Amino acid sequence: MLQAALFENAHVRIYRSNEALGEAAADHAASLIQSAIANFGRARIMVATGNSQLSLATALVLHQEIDWGRVEVFHMDEYAGISFEHPSSFRYWIRNRIEEKVWPGRMEYLKGDASDLTAEAARYSALLAEAPIHLAFVGFGENGHIAFNDPGVADFEDPLSVKLVVLDDACRRQQAGEGHFPNFDSVPREALTVTCSSLLRADAWVCAVPERRKAEAVCRALTGPITPACPASIVRRHPNATVYLDPESSSLLGS
Repeated sequence: MLQAALFENAHVRIYRSNEALGEAAADHAASLIQSAIANFGRARIMVATGNSQLSLATALVLHQEIDWGRVEVFHMDEYAGISFEHPSSFRYWIRNRIEEKVWPGRMEYLKGDASDLTAEAARYSALLAEAPIHLAFVGFGENGHIAFNDPGVADFEDPLSVKLVVLDDACRRQQAGEGHFPNFDSVPREALTVTCSSLLRADAWVCAVPERRKAEAVCRALTGPITPACPASIVRRHPNATVYLDPESSSLLGS
């Protein structure tokens, strides 16, 4: 680890590389998962997807000491109208990088291609409400979003646990820029997402946020106003959140 700091409640750890960041975040996550299993007989976790989560996911599935049969896995968001088999589907991402690597005891997917998205949001909300989520992996978008809670739709006091949202242009540009879609116009305009208030109810957050393109969002989240205009800023109010950065993503924080 290169540096550690505290930004209000948020513990920040800076590592030499994306790979080192992912390994450290995975070690922390594995400890939290094992603790939940020991204390509650199971661990309920919510995973994030996308390029920024690759190093964390790659390292986490190597933790064979975890009793994965006692882990229940949820996720945060899914594009509206995208099928399970679509290569840009977050269900596809999770299935290939987590589910088929460790075979968790329970895997619950948010179905963006459901015929009734309002009913699907209610169904998934009920699953989340069955018991506490012990751990959430919360990445920061380039526009400061968490899950698909973009500025403009994020609500820290949201009465809903899951909702249908319209993605803003910055978010859609990020999805195209990461190579998930061939161009901006092909990125879906809507998505289902777990809300900010629902994410905040998770017992712990592990936030892997690498790469230079995230530096502005990191700086705003950790040093700017705590506001839905930068949804990731709420990390500083969570009672048990750790943010894992590399030299590029932390470059605007100063020394």
